[in-house]
Amino acid sequence: MVLEKPILIDCRDHLHGRLCSVVAKELLAGQKIILVRCEEMVISGSLVRNQTKYAQFRNKRMNTNPRRGPFHFKSPARIVWRTIRGMVHQKTARGQAAIGRLSTFEGIPHPYDKMKRKVIPAALRVVRLKPGRKYTKMGDLANNVGWKHKELVDRLEDKRRAKSEVYFQKKKAAASLKEKAEAAAAGDLVKVNEVLSAAGY
Repeated sequence: MVLEKPILIDCRDHLHGRLCSVVAKELLAGQKIILVRCEEMVISGSLVRNQTKYAQFRNKRMNTNPRRGPFHFKSPARIVWRTIRGMVHQKTARGQAAIGRLSTFEGIPHPYDKMKRKVIPAALRVVRLKPGRKYTKMGDLANNVGWKHKELVDRLEDKRRAKSEVYFQKKKAAASLKEKAEAAAAGDLVKVNEVLSAAGY
């Protein structure tokens, strides 16, 4: 990737650790990154295995005063954020600046649903995980450890998908009309096109 305007990454069906490591490297290089659909990200291993690992992780706390941390987040977006925080050396000014360039979301909230989303091929489950291996969706894991908004996010995502389908059908209809118009006017445009091509267009 090259440094440009903020990059919007769709986390659906990406492996958790692999995606986070690529994102961390880009953040340290100065790139702003927005991760959407964190609840659709996957972790290799079965749900039971990942639940057990998360239970052991939640057990790590300050002995005398647990309110001081470590803090165990339950929402998928914050779990992903915390993973990346551990990869950018956040106790330095450079690491703090890097983590400040990151935004994570469940679902695809308003301004980002109209923007082009990208994927990271090196982190995709279909590329990296052997067929038949078990994997866990981040949303299911979070739901089982106390995240309370899975149903709400699913409902909002269904609404967004319905709106997006309507927009796509309109776009397809407009494209086919344009194609027909171009085909109908092809004879009339021959001379115009010759002039334009001579002028370098």
